[in-house]
Amino acid sequence: MKASDIGELLLLAALWGGSFLFMRIAAPVLGPVWLIDLRMLLAGFALLPVLIAVHSNRYSQHLSVKRLEDSDKIPQPVANSSLWSEIRANIWPLLIAGMVNSALPFMLLAFASVSLPTGFTSILNATSPLFGAIVAALWFQEKLTVNRVIGFVLGFVGVAILIGWKDFVITPTFMVACIASLMAALMYAIAAPFIKQTLSGVSPLIIATISQLGAAIILLPALPFTAPSTFPSPTILLTVLALALFSTSLAYILYFRLIQNIGSTRALTVTFLVPIFAMLWGRLFLSEPITASMVFGCALILLGTAFANNLILRSVSDPS
Repeated sequence: MKASDIGELLLLAALWGGSFLFMRIAAPVLGPVWLIDLRMLLAGFALLPVLIAVHSNRYSQHLSVKRLEDSDKIPQPVANSSLWSEIRANIWPLLIAGMVNSALPFMLLAFASVSLPTGFTSILNATSPLFGAIVAALWFQEKLTVNRVIGFVLGFVGVAILIGWKDFVITPTFMVACIASLMAALMYAIAAPFIKQTLSGVSPLIIATISQLGAAIILLPALPFTAPSTFPSPTILLTVLALALFSTSLAYILYFRLIQNIGSTRALTVTFLVPIFAMLWGRLFLSEPITASMVFGCALILLGTAFANNLILRSVSDPS
């Protein structure tokens, strides 16, 4: 990977690490459905004027070569029309991406955040690259190289150590929350190759905006049946705003760029890094302790991510 790709991977991990903190604060007050629908609506509407402005001045650099030909000769209204044509041509993949990559995993994680600590939820979500390796092998017949296997094993061990061998009371609620987190990780693993396969010629800005808005609109009918019992405080409202603008709008532009630039399997390794930032934000804002096991686990996760992305050694079977 290029240095810019590594920088985007770290920034994305920091933003998504913050999302677990925000959900832990807001989900018990708003509930999963309201929190996630507000998250996607705000994120989509924040991105919409940016999307229109970009495509009013020029075609997106991610459009196909044929649509780029003679673009300076096309009047502005036609350029705008091409944006909506692009959206209409890809509306179903965009809606599916919004549900599988946003609405469903967001709600599952928000549900889990009501019962599980911030770091614990992020740790379970870090299994996404492990699911992703299996999905990619079945879907794209991607080869599981020695480096990737080593990386995934190290990452999994690091995730286990991050738990810190703490004693948790195993209740039905606890188990359901854990299963919800793992199902969210599986959703991400399925969504990444789907986006790579069906939306590879669509700009990340279009994917981020329309998938969020489309999924949010689909969830609207559920709002009257899941309304919060009390009006949220200013702190909760600010938390939702930060979750939408930083951990969703900006984060998903970066994520879709990474899928297109480095591939779905490598992009999914960002979830190995997310627990590190989730632990850090938890320490800074919730005074959660950082133990020696957390530090050791984080080190293994970083090492595993480096192996999975061929940053340390290149296996003989992986010339890329």
